Order: sequence, then structure tokens, then C-alpha cells
Amino acid sequence: MKRTLDQVVDALDIETFVLCGDEEEARQIGERLLAELNLPHGDIVFLEFNGCGARLRLRSYLHRPGQGYPWLSPQEES
Repeated sequence: MKRTLDQVVDALDIETFVLCGDEEEARQIGERLLAELNLPHGDIVFLEFNGCGARLRLRSYLHRPGQGYPWLSPQEES
């Protein structure tokens, strides 16, 4: 069975607001979130702290240019 994430051509972005005490805690929360979701090659591309929390935009590159793309060699479906 094909994974839905295998059909994402490049990157997956997540935008959220997290409760935290400062910018460093927001950064740690963002990194943990990427790890807990098991998203590879994750980056924090935007972080704005406003006193009670932070707006975060996270990006995970599922397929980078030149990588082996799953859609170029289709697997038999179970």
C-alpha cells in the first residue's frame, strides 16, 4: 500500500501557535514536534515570540532534488 507522504513531491509545511516562555523554548518545541511526527530533514523557517507563546512554521523536506522519487518506480499495491 502506498503511503500518502510518498505522494508529496517536495516539502511539507506546518504552521502553529505554541505556548512557551521564550523564543528558545519555542525552538525546542518545534524541533520536538518534527521528531515526534517522524518528519525527516526538518527546519524551523519562521518563529515569532509574542509574550505568551510563539507562531511557528516548520518545514520537512520529504524529497530533495535528485533523490530517488517513489513515484518514478511504482511498487505493486497489496
